Amino acid sequence: MTPQDARQYAPATERNREAILEILLKVLPSSGTVLEIASGTGEHAVYFASRLIDCMWLPTDANPQARASIVAWTEHNGCKNVYPPLELDAREAVWAVEKETVTELPNNSPIVAIVNINMIHISAWSACLGLMAGAGRILPVGGILYLYGPFKQGGEHTALSNAAFDEYLRVQNPEWGVRNLDDVVAAARLEHLSLQQAYQMPANNLSVVFERTANVTFE
Repeated sequence: MTPQDARQYAPATERNREAILEILLKVLPSSGTVLEIASGTGEHAVYFASRLIDCMWLPTDANPQARASIVAWTEHNGCKNVYPPLELDAREAVWAVEKETVTELPNNSPIVAIVNINMIHISAWSACLGLMAGAGRILPVGGILYLYGPFKQGGEHTALSNAAFDEYLRVQNPEWGVRNLDDVVAAARLEHLSLQQAYQMPANNLSVVFERTANVTFE
């Protein structure tokens, strides 16, 4: 099998990538390494990296087939600012990028932002908690965490299609489901991540932007 044969396709990426890029251009630092958690096929990684040319893009995924697809897409597009993908599960207490064997990857371009697209509703709540914990450990003060996907607001679905999607997800796995934004914000706050803004996106999704704040110690 050639690397190109390993390319996987997710139709949603072509539908949402331009709208997501518009927000990323507003909220991401102008340079540094962007760590993407759960990169999937890699289509987003090469699309964003090729347009954020002053940033390095570090894709990750727990699935070896997804990582092979990321490599194939990177080679196909000739992206020079995309690192080889790392194996990473957001629930891990220590992420691959924190381990000594791989810390040389982002050292020349420190991690300044984390991007996570369409993950927390198709994984257990522990993955969202792990994502927040990892962002709290890795991001510098002022660093950005960007989330994209469907969310409940005030505990209620914002569209009938989201309610149907939530029901579908919970049938697939009772631990999955559309998350309540208030719960996500509360989990982020515990890891010193402050909600900056939630942007309304096409197809009843949100772009949710957090900033890493300084640790506050109460005596």
